[in-house]
Amino acid sequence: MSDALFENLFAALEAAPDQHDLRLQVARMLLERGRAEEAAEHASIVLRARPSDTAALELLTAAASGAATPVAAPEAAEEDEFDWSRAEHDLGSDVPPPFVTDGEKVGQGDAAPEPVLDIETEVVVLDDVGGLDSVKQRLNEAFLDPMRHPEIAQAFGTSLRGGLVLYGPPGCGKTFIARAIAGELGVRFLTASIADVLGPYQGESERNLQRLFAAARELAPAVLFLDEIDGLGAKRSGIGGGFSGMRAVVNQLLIELDSVGSDNDGLFVLAATNQPWEVDAALLRPGRFDRMLLVVPPDAPARAAIVQKAFARRPIAGIDVEAIVARTEGFSGADLTHLVEASAQKALTRSLGDGQVRPIDMNDVAAALGEIRPSTIGWLQSARNVVEFANADGRYDELAAYLRARRIR
Repeated sequence: MSDALFENLFAALEAAPDQHDLRLQVARMLLERGRAEEAAEHASIVLRARPSDTAALELLTAAASGAATPVAAPEAAEEDEFDWSRAEHDLGSDVPPPFVTDGEKVGQGDAAPEPVLDIETEVVVLDDVGGLDSVKQRLNEAFLDPMRHPEIAQAFGTSLRGGLVLYGPPGCGKTFIARAIAGELGVRFLTASIADVLGPYQGESERNLQRLFAAARELAPAVLFLDEIDGLGAKRSGIGGGFSGMRAVVNQLLIELDSVGSDNDGLFVLAATNQPWEVDAALLRPGRFDRMLLVVPPDAPARAAIVQKAFARRPIAGIDVEAIVARTEGFSGADLTHLVEASAQKALTRSLGDGQVRPIDMNDVAAALGEIRPSTIGWLQSARNVVEFANADGRYDELAAYLRARRIR
């Protein structure tokens, strides 16, 4: 069987990940061709969704033992022959034609592609963000309430111009909160990354940035979210002398932000960064990214919500969420998800040894906790230096208060 067929099957599963019967067929085919590790991975995915699936467990056991031939599937197709009729029935209309790829602009021919601008369709609001009540309150006061009531804000001389920078340790949900802001405002959520802007040729990055903002304005009202703004808007003083393409990108970003402030209603520009102190000072002036919000590591209610969601649809027994929350102070959302995945891996190892599915228990969690440390500690230590030596204008007062509360000095 050709690699091309497997590529098509993997693409089909990526487009329709819940088609577990098809995934089992693919796992069998992989095992028959000696690709046991890949077969085990697909069988594990099915087991997480359907813990009592005996066929998936048999496949996983066969893959782990290095067996060349798995247990035969009911109504299996002949050797080296794939049952396309069954696959089409399983998938229905969920999979696009194979010649249309994600992000492709059909009908453009050889014309230069437009910059990528992802449009999120799932709507989330602040109530979907577990815990972090203090962050939500500051977000409402500094950004959302004036946007919801522009006539009152203008009566008090408060400008609605400018954007918002979300900053804090990595993995703490800055992107999710940005999506929630769009949901609260009832507008589209548009995202762009550094890879969507930077190009290899002189002037290409500036043109990409200009086209990206133009496309976003056409979709207004909308929130345009720029992740890793310290990459697009790095301090020009830290960029090498002479001509620099990155200097030009920062200059173009300044132009676009000024244009948004003066000419466009309904386009709200948000940004996120782990290192706000690396962002060019001109980007943080009034009318540009003139508001900053610290997104701290999840508090106890937020950790509980993250852990419960991560355990959902996994076989568990005797999991004490409160005990986990008590032992994960300072963990980021990404750390907590990793903790649950590591616990699941330990339960999977036990299941393979016993030949039957063993649920995740607190012993698995305790073992995983012994191996994982909060990733936010290093960031907070670095931030302490910024607060101590680079906060003359009070920009990081919120961060200073958080560090004092955590007794990080």
